[in-house]
Amino acid sequence: MTELVTIVLASTNPGKVAELRALFADLPVQLLSVSDVLGEPLSVSEDGVTFEQNAVIKARAVCNATRMLALADDSGLEVDALGGRPGVRSARYASERATDAENNAALLRELEDVEDRSRAARFRCVLALANPWKESEIQIAEGTCEGAIARAPRGSGGFGYDPLFIVPDFEGRAMAELSEAEKNSISHRARAALALKPILIRALNERLDEVERIAG
Repeated sequence: MTELVTIVLASTNPGKVAELRALFADLPVQLLSVSDVLGEPLSVSEDGVTFEQNAVIKARAVCNATRMLALADDSGLEVDALGGRPGVRSARYASERATDAENNAALLRELEDVEDRSRAARFRCVLALANPWKESEIQIAEGTCEGAIARAPRGSGGFGYDPLFIVPDFEGRAMAELSEAEKNSISHRARAALALKPILIRALNERLDEVERIAG
């Protein structure tokens, strides 16, 4: 039986943690939260101006704190009619401690007078993998999912802006109306995870080779 390699997730969002665990379930890894490893949350200042910058900040901080492989996700919603907002402030759009419902309501208010044909948007996800054995090296993978913003929330699944995000690939249903399997086949996070897998497999193999070399 292959021994599982632990990867620490730089996220306190239960929805993201659940999705990432599902997306990497086919690899010999166990994904733990920072709290699982350290016993308490790790405060990290996400002061980057891009998803990539924030993902790297979080991955590096968690890797340094745990001395373990660390995987960070920074993701959000970009709405064309709003010049790409809410972007990196997606989780804090309505206020610093906004709930998903408050963020959705704030977005709908801003788009109230925007025609249906001009409500194009996309989810964007950047994953950053920090390796404690190669401290200067952080690997990046990105994924996007194109769609549009509905005029009212729909569905009860997912989290974040999923109730407002219309997915053309699934007959115009909202992301929150998709099953877990359907969402994980087309989401921005799924596409980023798919791009990251070869990088992660290489890191796991390098670590296994190192362990075998030391043991031998």
